[in-house]
Parts: sequence; C-alpha cells; structure tokens
Amino acid sequence: MRVVIAEDDALLREGLGLILGNQGYEVAAAVGDAEAFLEAVEECDPDIAVVDVRMPPTHTDEGVRAAVRARRDRPDLAVVVLSAYVEQSFATDLLAEGSRKVGYLLKERVGRVEAFTEALRRVAEGGTAIDPEVVSQLFARRRASDALADLSERERDVLAAMAEGFGNSAIAKRLFVTENTVHKHIRSIFRKLGLSPDDDSDRRVAAVLKYLDGSRP
Repeated sequence: MRVVIAEDDALLREGLGLILGNQGYEVAAAVGDAEAFLEAVEECDPDIAVVDVRMPPTHTDEGVRAAVRARRDRPDLAVVVLSAYVEQSFATDLLAEGSRKVGYLLKERVGRVEAFTEALRRVAEGGTAIDPEVVSQLFARRRASDALADLSERERDVLAAMAEGFGNSAIAKRLFVTENTVHKHIRSIFRKLGLSPDDDSDRRVAAVLKYLDGSRP
C-alpha cells in the first residue's frame, strides 16, 4: 500500500516513515508542507495519506485544507489527519467532505504503534477512525439541548465507538455485549437522530457527523 506523509517536523516525519515502512507500507513521499503534499499526491498516486493539520507557512490549517482538497480531487484517497490536540472543527470539516476513508488522530497516537497502524488499516479499508480522546472531549462538551440528549448512556457508548471507527463486532467485544444488542442500539440511534433507512455505512457516518456538529461549543 502506497502512502504519502506530510509533516513539517523532520523527526516526526522520519519516524512516521520508519513506522509505516516497518509495517509493510510503501512510503512514496515524505514532505514538509501542504503544497509539496498536493504535488506528491498528484505524482505518486498513493492509496493513503498521513497529513499534519498545521504546516507552513502560517502553521494554522494548511494541512487539513490540503487534505480536503486532495479528497475532492481524488475521492478514493484515504486520508488520516494528525493533530497535536483536539480541534473539533477540523474533524467535522474533513468528515463532511466524504463519508469514508477518513481519520482524525492525535499525534500522541503515533507512539502507540499497534493502535495507530490499526486505525490506518480501518481507514484504508473504507472506514473512519476518530481518536478516542477527541470523542471523549466532544462528548464532554455536548449540550443538553442537542439531538444527542435523547440517547441513552449505552447508546452514547455505542456512538462513541462508531465515531472511533469500530464495526459492530468490535463494539460488542468492547462493551461486553452481543452483536445483536449492538445492532439494536444502532437502530435506535439512527431513529432518534432522524436518519432514515438507507445504506448502513452512510448512516453510521451521518450519525457521527450529527454527534460532531451537536458538540460544537
């Protein structure tokens, strides 16, 4: 699997290259700014990109804007954005650009190699991966008046796991319940959030987006 890395910190960029190379990825390019990233995507045609949110010249949102642009140009490109801390609007903007193959992880997750590479695998295979700390903080900010207020505590647990990118089987193991129970909770979540029956994958992402939007301060 071919990967392009965009990270302005040279040490982290090199570290990411070593980690992914050791995990069997082909590192097609490792660059330090958004413009070079877009050029690398065009030239290397990667399967997945790992992109820092903040890059030169202003170190604000160049990375995530470049990731969104790359996704618009190449809808099949899987993208995992890395951030030093929780920036909810970036997660929402990135997810809103496409329903699949998107990840938003905190940089501290890179050091946990197994969890990091597992998240990349889920994204590359068509899923989503939202950092658990992002999920935790956004739930903590949830307004009592938003649509999520109608969810039960267990349904919120299931939605949090969905936001991280886990499938029904993994959620069942995590919560020590059966897959059938998870399925029932998800159906209830869809109903309470007003998501009409359609493709289940699309509804899962729509539920996560409602959760992210409803958690804006």
